[in-house]
Amino acid sequence: MGAQAQVVFSVGNTKVTVDEFKKRLADYKSSTFNPPSAEQLLEDWVRFEVGVQEAEKQKMQTDPAVKERYRQVLYNALLEKNLGKKVEQIPITEADMKEYYKHNPEIRLSHIFIEYPVKATAEQHEIARKRAGEIYETVKKELRNKRPFEELVKLYSDDLATKDNGGDMGFQSRVTVPFYETLVKMRVGDVSAPIESRQGYHIVKVTGRNNYEDADKRQVRAAVFDEKRAKIFNDYFEKLKKQYRIQVNKDAVKAAQQ
Repeated sequence: MGAQAQVVFSVGNTKVTVDEFKKRLADYKSSTFNPPSAEQLLEDWVRFEVGVQEAEKQKMQTDPAVKERYRQVLYNALLEKNLGKKVEQIPITEADMKEYYKHNPEIRLSHIFIEYPVKATAEQHEIARKRAGEIYETVKKELRNKRPFEELVKLYSDDLATKDNGGDMGFQSRVTVPFYETLVKMRVGDVSAPIESRQGYHIVKVTGRNNYEDADKRQVRAAVFDEKRAKIFNDYFEKLKKQYRIQVNKDAVKAAQQ
């Protein structure tokens, strides 16, 4: 038996050779800032093998939660194998970023927030909706009378974090507010009707738009990357799904949401 084939340790029927041990140790040294010593690796590896075999003895591999995690590992492994390189090599140019930003600018806004509880009942939702509507009608009237929006924020907003600074939420992007689609259609100075989010209703005033030169370029780059990655995933699965028989019961989908 060659030196590389000698067994470093065994647990039950599992054996780890010198060659396997050296490779694992080298992998740690090349990929970790503080790699384990040979002794630490030995102890950790022994524990791992003992743990896996004990789990199998307890038949944990048949546990539904374990099976689901295993399926997730398989899914991630598939994506890494087939799409990993493509994702790593996604090109992002200045032209890409400018084109994205042209349609997705950073928008500054202030808001009057009408809150409802996290697990609000239908009745609480309706109370908040009516209150938001009443406040909006008052806000429109007061704005026509030239009363500053900032004063109305202090009177009506439930957002303690922004109430004392005129409701200012700073510059927001498509990835930071759920009602961006409404914002992007508004002009500076416009005030929206109540917009519902998961926390409550927002009466929003657009107070500014950043030009590209002043935008957060890291956030823009990340958004472009996400769009290109999504296209890679979408294209891959559109082709892959054609190889499988897929049936969707739309009525059941609706029922599951009720």
